[in-house]
Amino acid sequence: MYQPAHRKFVVEDPAGLLSELCAVAPATLVTHGPGGFRASILPMLFDPDDRPHGTLRGHLARGNPHWREIEASIQAGGDGAGEALAIFDGPDAYISPAWYLEKRLTRKVVPTWNYVTVQAHGTITTVHDVDWLIPHVGRLVARHEGARPDPWAVTDAPDEYIHTQARAIVGLELRISRLEAKAKLSQNRSDADIEGTMSGLDAGSRMERAVAERMARGR
Repeated sequence: MYQPAHRKFVVEDPAGLLSELCAVAPATLVTHGPGGFRASILPMLFDPDDRPHGTLRGHLARGNPHWREIEASIQAGGDGAGEALAIFDGPDAYISPAWYLEKRLTRKVVPTWNYVTVQAHGTITTVHDVDWLIPHVGRLVARHEGARPDPWAVTDAPDEYIHTQARAIVGLELRISRLEAKAKLSQNRSDADIEGTMSGLDAGSRMERAVAERMARGR
């Protein structure tokens, strides 16, 4: 991931940001196999205590050819076999130079884009064991249902039905070898420009307000 020389956008705790984003945003999983690049969007669970950099776990529909390409890459061996990149994006928004004090002083300003992202690099394997898949789905459901007033649980459905559904998916384990994180939130601008940007974003969409909140948290 590109990081400017000033490094003001570098996140000091990428694992912490991954834990936060992983709980609310899906991953874009990218691999390269015999058919070229393949990308899928899927929710994943992050286990920071498994191995030095942690492990991401998720699943794909069995009908999705992505998992077959992962297995083909592993079986082919060679450089890059089984390599994967999982990207988790936080809030992002267009930044208008009209919000900068600098525009009124010198007019030497241009637009940009603010965003938060984490990239997890590592090696990926597939899992077909139903005894692995059902608890995994249970943990994934619990994460997203836990705060609901009437949460649904895997045990609410008949066992036979759940086993049938589990056989229709393929599990994934991405063993992380490197984490990179970036929070580009106008840290390279003056305090006046940052305040103007936050004010402009606060008057916008839900996503723009989320970026403003991120900027406020980082100050």
